[in-house]
Amino acid sequence: MRPQPISRIRVVVSLMQSSNIPPRMKPLSPRRAATFAALDVGTSKIACVIARLTPSAEVAPGDWRTHRTRVIGLGHQRARGIKNGLIVDMDEAERAIRQTVDAAERMCGMQVDHVIVTASGGRLASQHFNATCAIGGREVAVADIHRVLEASAAHDLHRGRVALHSLPTGFSLDGVTGIHEPKDMIGEELGVDLHVATSDQTATRNLIIAVERGHLGVEGLAAAPYAAALAVLEPDEAEMGVLLIDMGAGSTSLAVFDRGEMVHLDAVMLGGGHVTMDIARGLDARLVDAERLKTLHGSAIVASSDEREMIAFDHVGEHGPNRAHASKAQLVRIIRPRVEETLEFLAERLKRAGFPVSPNRRIVLTGGASQLNGMTEAVRQILGGQARIGRPIGVDGLTQSAQSPAFAVAAGLLVYPQVAGHEYFEPRREYRAATGTDNYVSRVSRWLRESF
Repeated sequence: MRPQPISRIRVVVSLMQSSNIPPRMKPLSPRRAATFAALDVGTSKIACVIARLTPSAEVAPGDWRTHRTRVIGLGHQRARGIKNGLIVDMDEAERAIRQTVDAAERMCGMQVDHVIVTASGGRLASQHFNATCAIGGREVAVADIHRVLEASAAHDLHRGRVALHSLPTGFSLDGVTGIHEPKDMIGEELGVDLHVATSDQTATRNLIIAVERGHLGVEGLAAAPYAAALAVLEPDEAEMGVLLIDMGAGSTSLAVFDRGEMVHLDAVMLGGGHVTMDIARGLDARLVDAERLKTLHGSAIVASSDEREMIAFDHVGEHGPNRAHASKAQLVRIIRPRVEETLEFLAERLKRAGFPVSPNRRIVLTGGASQLNGMTEAVRQILGGQARIGRPIGVDGLTQSAQSPAFAVAAGLLVYPQVAGHEYFEPRREYRAATGTDNYVSRVSRWLRESF
């Protein structure tokens, strides 16, 4: 039972009138304060963070964080009804979401109407499109920019896929690429490259249904690695080029940034939960003991002292004073192959996509599985580059336990409204397709949503 609201979080009308169109996040004005609720639905945990966003007095050039974020409500618990980021039991997932949101509501005394949700399953992937339009040797006007963006957005996604993000990654003028703002420049032909991050339609629909069954509206959807990047990256890192790897329990996803924009996104269905299962099978241990062994004694790299360090646990179905024992070296020999397999999968996928890792590339790790001892060293050995663990930046009010890479996605969902205006989705065309009408009332309603 939710408490009576002390004050209400603002209600935003969702464009999710059609199962084929995910809701689009309404951009947050740099001059307005607002309260948002973020819901991170993962394989091992569900987290809800409610925060107040207030405009920053000064924003550094290139920084996407235009607001200060203060957490006023936080709830998290073990996920149920979810496997590899996908809903597998609707009732269990709905119940876990309700309880998580209720805990955050009770902490801040507010009732949540809408949430921004993370999309971590659904085989995240990228598609790229480009378009050009004639300018005729005059100055580029705003209308020309909209025209070329509209042409690039008139694309067909792969069958069964829906767009989560649609990001212009750069303009060109008469073949000269790397232009950030073409307005008022002179040329004959204007071009644009558009990066569209996609997910499986079925997975996205089921995630939205699970949230809506808890009497919540979905205000926006954000891909997990993109949200994590918004929370932990410095603007200079994104500008120079960085690979972010979000290591969850059910999947490991990545986002490549270059010249300040996300230019590629991908995921493999391997994560920390698979390491836990390997330990349980390899040592004939209970899953709860396997998770404990991984967390307290596990490592992704070999140390000389591992053979001498012994660990105790219970075999499955056995309890009593005579506990089983194994050396830490045995544990590492189980963990290491799975970590290598996951990282080698990522390296191969990046190579095929045209973004091979190099010794000079920066790598930032987030997600609960990134906290495994020796993970950064394993990443350096297998992927090369300079690796570090990423934690949320610029979020006040987080508890000590939430100031960790495991909460990077939840924190990034609160940054997402500040950058949603960079995306291009042809909102008017989508709205007509979703409702099937475009009468006077609908036009007034649309104007109110887009203006306030």
